[in-house]
Amino acid sequence: MSPKVSIVIPAYNNVQYIEETLNSVLNQTFDDYEVVIADHSSIDGTADVIARFAGNAKVRVLTPTPAGGGAQANWNRVSKAATGEYLKLVCGDDLISPDALELQVKALEDNVGTVMVSSHRDLVDADGRLFLKGRGLQGVNGRISGRQAIRATVLAGSNIFGEPACSLFKREVLAQEGWWDNSHPYLIDEATLVRICRHGDFVALKETLASFRISASQWSVRLARQQSDQAIAFHKQLRNDDPSLLSPLDVAVGNAKAIAMSYARRLAYVRLNRRMGHQHAVESTV
Repeated sequence: MSPKVSIVIPAYNNVQYIEETLNSVLNQTFDDYEVVIADHSSIDGTADVIARFAGNAKVRVLTPTPAGGGAQANWNRVSKAATGEYLKLVCGDDLISPDALELQVKALEDNVGTVMVSSHRDLVDADGRLFLKGRGLQGVNGRISGRQAIRATVLAGSNIFGEPACSLFKREVLAQEGWWDNSHPYLIDEATLVRICRHGDFVALKETLASFRISASQWSVRLARQQSDQAIAFHKQLRNDDPSLLSPLDVAVGNAKAIAMSYARRLAYVRLNRRMGHQHAVESTV
C-alpha cells in the first residue's frame, strides 16, 4: 500500500542542517507517510549524514543525483520517486513542525476539490534563531479558489505560498503539470505552485508549520534584481496565458511590488548580517 503522504528532500551541501531537517520530518504526529531523499552530488559530507538514516523504515535514500541541472534536477528526481497521494518538498536545511502533516492532510481531506494547502512559516537565521515570525500568505485565510490564490500571489509581488515546506499538494497534479517548472529558475517553487492551483481550490492555514533558514549566501538574496526581473516576466506570462485571470492593473501592481520586495529583501539581509556579526563577536569573547 502506498503511503498517504510523501515528504521528499532534495539535499545539496546541507551537512550542517540535514540531520535536523530529517529529524523534523520523522517526528510527525501523522504516521502514514514516507521520506524520499537524494543528495545532489554534494561535496561537504551531506551524503554521509543521510546514510545514517538509511535503516529507518520510513526513509528511502536514492543514489546520488548526478551533478548539474540546477535545483530542478533533484527536485524532479525525488518527486518522481514519491509514491504518496500528497507530496511535500522540504529542502535540506528547512524544518517542519510535528503537526504539519496532520493539520495539512486534514485540511485537504475536509475540503473536497482542494488541491493544495499552505501555512505560515518562521524565518530563522543560520544558527536556528528566530528572525521573523509567522510570515507568508499575505492576509489570505481559509479556502479560496485556485484562481484567487494565483491573483493574490501576483498582487503581493512575492511568493505568498512560501517555500515548498509550507505546502502540501496532490502529487498527481504536479505530474500532470510536467513536474517542477524551471521556466523562471528563481521562482521554481512559486511558478509550480501556481500551476497546481489551476486545478482546484486552495486552503490557507493560520498555523505556522515550517521554518525557513536564511543566510547571506542564498542565491535569492545575492541575485535579488534578477529575481524581481523574473517575477515580472512570470506575471506577463500568466496574463498572456489567460487574460481573464489578471488585469493589466493587476500585473502593474504585482510588478511594482516585486521590485519593492527586492529592495526590502536586501534591507532585511543587511539587518540579519549585522545581527549575526554581533552575535558571533559576542560568542568569540565568551
